This record gives sequence, C-alpha cells and structure tokens, in this order.
Amino acid sequence: MNDFRVRDVDVVVIGAGQAGLSVAYHLRRAGLVPDRDFVVLDHAPRPGGAWQFRWPGLTYGKVHGMHSLPGMELTDADGSRPSSEVVGDYFAAYEDAFELRVRRPVEVAAVREGAAGRLRVETSQGVWSTRAVVNATGTWDRPFWPRYPGQETFLGRQLHTSGYRGPQEFTGRRVVVVGGGASGTQHLMEIAEVAEATTWVTRRPPVFREGPFDAEQGRAAVARVEERVREGLPPQSVVAVTGLPVNDAIRAARAEGVLDRLPMFDRITPDGVAWDDGRTVAADRILWATGFRAAIDHLSPLKLREPGGGIRMEGTRAARDERIHLVGYGPSASTIGANRAGRTAVRDIGRLLERVPAPV
Repeated sequence: MNDFRVRDVDVVVIGAGQAGLSVAYHLRRAGLVPDRDFVVLDHAPRPGGAWQFRWPGLTYGKVHGMHSLPGMELTDADGSRPSSEVVGDYFAAYEDAFELRVRRPVEVAAVREGAAGRLRVETSQGVWSTRAVVNATGTWDRPFWPRYPGQETFLGRQLHTSGYRGPQEFTGRRVVVVGGGASGTQHLMEIAEVAEATTWVTRRPPVFREGPFDAEQGRAAVARVEERVREGLPPQSVVAVTGLPVNDAIRAARAEGVLDRLPMFDRITPDGVAWDDGRTVAADRILWATGFRAAIDHLSPLKLREPGGGIRMEGTRAARDERIHLVGYGPSASTIGANRAGRTAVRDIGRLLERVPAPV
C-alpha cells in the first residue's frame, strides 16, 4: 500500500459494477456524501464493471435482460456496438451524473476487525476505517476451472471464457467447448462458423426454454438461489436455474447440429478428450465455459463462511456480521436483482448507522 493514512467513513462500497453503483446511488439518496460519508472502491481500470471485459463480438443487441441503473435509463443504445462500449459509456455517464467519485484502480487486500467496533479496509491506496462494508465484487475475477485427469498433458491451448476475445483464434481448429450456460452456447455458435470441428460437452443435459420467462418462474428461480445462501452454501447463479432461452440463432444452431451435446468426458489426453466407454474426440483447443465463483477472498479475515463453504445471508446482510452486506451475490447476481439489493442494503445500513453512532 502506498498511502498509510487511515481515512474514516461510514460506508465502504467495494466494486463499481451494477450492484456497487446501485448502492452508491441509494446512499446518495439517503443523504450520505461521496468521499465524506462513503467511498466506492473499484479495481477495474475504467467504468463498466465486468461488462468492460466482454468479448467484442458480444454486441449490445445480443445482450439479454440488461436493466438500467436506478434513476437513469439507458436509452437509444446502438445494438450493433460492442456491449463493453455501450455499458462502459453508460456507467461512466452515471457516475458523473450522480457525482459518485469512484476511486480506481484500487485493489482491496483485506477487510478486518478494526478499532472501536469498526472495520478496517486495507487497499492498494491506503486504509479506510468504516462502520459498514458493502461488497459488490461480483464473480468476474474468479473464473472456475474444473480439474480432470490428464489436464496437464494436453498439447493444445486451454482457456476460460473470461479470456475469450472472439472466434478468430479458433479458425481451422478442432475445439471442445465445456459448459451448458449461456456463454458456452454463445461462444460455441461463434466458433462453429470458423473452426474445423466443434464438440459441445456438458455435465447435465441442457434445458432449452421456449417462450418468455414469466414472473412466477423468475420468483421460483430466485427462491432456489436464496435457499442456498440462507443455508450457507455457495450460491448458484439465477441464470443457471432458468434454462437457456431459445431464439432464432439457437434454433438454427440446433438444426445444424452445432448444439448436439455429449456428456462430460472422463479425462483429457495430449491430443483431445476421452470417455471411459472408449470414445475419443481430437482437439486443439478446450474452452472452459464453466462459470465463476464469488470474489470474496478479501473478506476471509472476518470468518464469515459457513461449513458448507458459502456465506449465510439474511437478505443482503451476512448472518454472522450485520456490518457486512453482499450485493450481486447469490439471488441478486443479475442486473435487476442488483438494483433491488442495493436499495435493501442501504435501508438496512441506515438502521445500523442510527443505532450505532459514530465514535467521537
């Protein structure tokens, strides 16, 4: 850390994606002043949250379910522009409009117990002492790489979707795409247009969903994720329990056989993947579309995790510590969920600040 001053604030918000900006907006509406009463710390180089790292081929017109931030609509977006640019520009304008004064790039190393019942937030830009922390770090920084026998022997290239920059590097290659989520299917369909051959592998048969996802189904999906976090289990994403929405591109890919799925292989060989029944597939590339885990290691000193591996939640609040809120975690890991969670967290933090006065 290059600044050893300890600065006092009421609330530290960690992360400036959809969830973090929603929290900052509601803190401002509650009368708290940026840089005096609360601070927003973001490790990314520029506005946009995880959106700024999306691959160029994901244009805004291909994005499903992007909800505007509270208080300022995203209007007249050019669907042909990369989503990273559209959302990055929108987030930047939002930060300016509400004078949120996001500090970046700031790496948060640890959140610890501080003096007089406060929390100590240790960062690359110094230390903040605070009465409450809102963690809005999402999952992008923790891509999940499964381990399979023989993985280290593979002579081709393995990469995670977090490092995907477009289909061009797969031109003329034999590619195995692992994972049944939306990113896996989107990448697979792009890659299939330029690759010599593609193979789609998933642990479970994919569930394709025809028609709109109604409100009752949405509530049921969120409830399943909420139940896990109430039990202290690692959360699933809401998207993981809703199935894959079918559009014209999905229909065409299924008709062409691009989305013919194989069960998960048993091992990786130097030149591909293999199953115990004797089946093999040759490959030059393996793309792991296997999702992400919550980026919460900096909270480890507070010992919030339950034996099941997750943080038990009561609403947005960590059950073991009312000073810690997590937004964009579990049931709020969607753009609309993050907006709602931001409002809920600020309401509960307001009650905490009223009940526990700041030290003189």
